[in-house]
Amino acid sequence: MWKRKPNNRKPQEQALARSKLVHIVDEVAELDALDGPLTMIQVLDGFLDAGNAAARAVRHLVAKSDAAPVVATFDVDAFHDYRARRPGISFVRDHYEAYDAPRLVVRLLHDTGGTPYLLLSGPEPDNRWEAFARAVRDVVERFGVTDVISLGSVPMAVPHTRPLAVTHHANNRDLISEESQWTGEMRVPSSAQALVEVRLGEWGHDAEGFVVHIPHYVAQMDYPLAAAELIERAEIAGRLTIDLTELRQEAEARAAEITHYLADNAEVAEVVSALERQYDAFARAEESGSSLLAGNEPLPTGDELGREFERFLAGLEDPDKGEGDK
Repeated sequence: MWKRKPNNRKPQEQALARSKLVHIVDEVAELDALDGPLTMIQVLDGFLDAGNAAARAVRHLVAKSDAAPVVATFDVDAFHDYRARRPGISFVRDHYEAYDAPRLVVRLLHDTGGTPYLLLSGPEPDNRWEAFARAVRDVVERFGVTDVISLGSVPMAVPHTRPLAVTHHANNRDLISEESQWTGEMRVPSSAQALVEVRLGEWGHDAEGFVVHIPHYVAQMDYPLAAAELIERAEIAGRLTIDLTELRQEAEARAAEITHYLADNAEVAEVVSALERQYDAFARAEESGSSLLAGNEPLPTGDELGREFERFLAGLEDPDKGEGDK
């Protein structure tokens, strides 16, 4: 059951944090009068975004909302490393213009039924993650957010012809909707999104997330099927309704493009077939409770996968290039 938590922080403490790192709109009548749960979706660019799945999900959510006013703005200068990730700017004949300033903001969106929710998006902070987490806490407590949902995607050795797998994680086990496919402990590179989830849990706020696993050989291109999968999971967790028709159509077009390319490139197709055999062997082993290792299936080496990955991307950039041109 949802529960909007009161703001227990001292006004002076909260005001000081906001003035330094985040500016929050003082009055948002719709949210102040809201008598129900409020979800905030969190998507930070730069990490956990194979196939541009999370970034594409953000664009879709904004496009499908009737409006997208900014209700909180983070001090991006405090978090962004401009020399590591230089923003774009146009040089027109004899002058500069159209500077693409990085923005880290929270927008107020509405689903197809008019239900309000928040979207925190922008470049992942390069530094001061702890300070960023505290600033996110200010937003959560100012608007009475009941659940923060982060979205991400990672490349995996899986075929595009099988259902996408998704890892669901949360700082409150009551939020987990399905049994984890992972056992034991893995040490992985952290992210600002992950730290926010941990810190919010320590501060008594629910946070969860979904990471979709996409085929590694499409990780450098837009993969709209993964974006649709992420939004679908966020819909369920956040009790939202989002029209996914456009993303589904894009996904079908991308699948047809991949199928066409594989039909003309037997070596790449064999790599995908090997991944299919591995995937199916794993699935059968899980069903029977036996070992997940497929002893009889020859699998491509890392170097082989890498070479075919490069050829795959090159082929999609120049789809008219056939085997005879190589």
